[in-house]
Formats: sequence, structure tokens, C-alpha cells
Amino acid sequence: MKVRCPNCGSEVVVSGLGRKPFNMPVTNICDELRLHTGPAEAAETLGCSKAYLYKLLKAEGLKMKDFTKK
Repeated sequence: MKVRCPNCGSEVVVSGLGRKPFNMPVTNICDELRLHTGPAEAAETLGCSKAYLYKLLKAEGLKMKDFTKK
């Protein structure tokens, strides 16, 4: 893909924009949530953010409270 520089006007070739998507199966997230005490610890183990965990669980119709230990 060619992008024109707004400062000098020259064209620059760019191969892919942005970060690659972090595709993680929901089963991995569910397993880690069952093993750990909370979402922060599970997110650290998986190498992602808590927000990413919540986002994937919401997309699957699950809630964090389904996995918390009582």
C-alpha cells in the first residue's frame, strides 16, 4: 500500500497498518479464570489486558462472575 506523506508529499510504501489482532480462544480464557483468583492475574498469565478478557467473554455471552471463586 502506498501512503502519501502529508509533510513532504512523497509516497511511502507501507506493508500492513497497525498491530496484528490478538486472537485467543475463549476456552483458554475460561480455563485461566478458573485457575486464578481474579481477572487481573489471569490477564497477566495470558499476556493480555483485563479489558480484552471482558470483551471476549461479552462476545460469547459470558460474565466474569461465572468464573469467580466463592
